[in-house]
Amino acid sequence: MKIYTKTGDKGETSLFGGKRVSKASLRVEAYGTVDELNSAIGVVLAKMENKELSNIQNDLFLIGTMLANPKAKIVTGLQKRVEEFETLIDRMTSKLPELRNFILPGGGTTGSLLHVARTVCRRAERRVVALSQKEKVDRAILMYFNRLSDLLFTMARYVNHKEKKKEVIWTKIG
Repeated sequence: MKIYTKTGDKGETSLFGGKRVSKASLRVEAYGTVDELNSAIGVVLAKMENKELSNIQNDLFLIGTMLANPKAKIVTGLQKRVEEFETLIDRMTSKLPELRNFILPGGGTTGSLLHVARTVCRRAERRVVALSQKEKVDRAILMYFNRLSDLLFTMARYVNHKEKKKEVIWTKIG
């Protein structure tokens, strides 16, 4: 089977079910950004092994397929995943210095890559919110991305702390 179909050469793509839409549609923007987030997490995984991030990649693939299907209604298990994220965030936060200031994204390579993944996650969240304002989207997906960005932020801090990489506090210039 060839990887190219030439059916998208005019700026359209097919959703699940065969409906043709613009590649600039809110739905394609949403699941495309979820795919980008999945790739960003893949880059993090190239630097460190982490079962939770591998599980998140599987979640994201499922969410992307649900977003690509206009008839999909509910993604099961996401509320439980949000609760698992909260537990992980709390566990890591208990081992970190208290955050009293805004910090700049950075630190070591892995921490920096987690910050990049966090910002892509926020963009995915914005795209899904935009889609949800026009079409039905499972509310659990919105919660998932909101909490995932918190988890990625905390993981970045945690990795930097373990690697003894200093957090840079944001200071206002001028």
